[in-house]
Amino acid sequence: MKYQLLTFFFLFQTILLSQNLVKNPSFEEFKNCPESIGYFSFDEDRGVRYWLRPTGGTPDYFNKCSKTVGYTNFNGQQNPRTGKGYAGFYGFTHDNYREYIQGTLSQTLEKDKTYQISFYVSLSEQSNRAIRHFGVYFLDRKMSNINYDRVINAHKVAARADNVAFAPIFNKNYLNNKTQWVQIQCSYKAKGFETYFLIGNFESNFKSDVEKIERNKFKPMAYYYIDDVAISLLREDTNELKIKVPVEKEHSFKKDKTYTFKNVLFDFDKATLLEASKNELNNLYEHLIKHPELHIEIYGHTDNVGTHKRNQELSEQRAKAVSDYLINKGLDKTKIKWFGYGSSKPKVKNNTEKNRAINRRVAFKLIEK
Repeated sequence: MKYQLLTFFFLFQTILLSQNLVKNPSFEEFKNCPESIGYFSFDEDRGVRYWLRPTGGTPDYFNKCSKTVGYTNFNGQQNPRTGKGYAGFYGFTHDNYREYIQGTLSQTLEKDKTYQISFYVSLSEQSNRAIRHFGVYFLDRKMSNINYDRVINAHKVAARADNVAFAPIFNKNYLNNKTQWVQIQCSYKAKGFETYFLIGNFESNFKSDVEKIERNKFKPMAYYYIDDVAISLLREDTNELKIKVPVEKEHSFKKDKTYTFKNVLFDFDKATLLEASKNELNNLYEHLIKHPELHIEIYGHTDNVGTHKRNQELSEQRAKAVSDYLINKGLDKTKIKWFGYGSSKPKVKNNTEKNRAINRRVAFKLIEK
């Protein structure tokens, strides 16, 4: 790969994380050593300090001090990522039963500031299902609804209320690691009221993207351990520097060849582009601007999970979302066409989750006219 060195002045930006605003982020502080499951309480003076049980679902606390709910427990064995304690909850199980943990921030988030949300999860050994999406549900006050233990429709509530907000987190792969801790993170622009937050799965069983891992004696369930929760302000340090930087040679696309996007991502069953998709699309846009003789066709594809009608709609919507992004960037709309093929053109057989992931794709082809 060829490079050339350019010397110039520019504004150099460094992304920094401020202090973690989550109180008791690794579940180290507690009232008494837990001796039974469901140790999280509605009362701040009991249970795990600064962590509460928001609904009738009963999340669990695990600590080295306990003989019954320690590192070896009713759902398997796991050591904490850091410290001596961690939490656990059902992210998926029958009848839409859900468990959530409610955390407390040391200060209210600042309006229009961007924060990084991060936590680590590990799937329990007894789990026979895995999911790849979680969510963080922000509130201005504590939630306490002991009579409700089902899924919270965070999308719907946040769309109607001014004092709640929802940050969905979609992982590219299923969270099925039963031995290692896996980091989950996203960025979030604050509305200015966020003081408490819930973590869990806010999708119904019907809408949850679920991987079948194994058959065992338990009903379908995905139970996750969680540790090291962090919400920190993203800060930018901007300094003017004189440096030499390498400039990469422009990527070359061949005409009439179909390419599959590597990082054009969507939330489950959604057609809104995720932020991580935009860098790849921006590079493609720059290539098209530099080569005005080229036109582009966008192709949306799904796997065979779900109905034929829904898969066709989703493939069309995702292809259109990519097309709209390029047009909004400035591409002439007469130079772009989009098509949705649903599950009708798989690259491989839809017989494993790995293969289905390959078939869920958006592709493109450049044509000279």
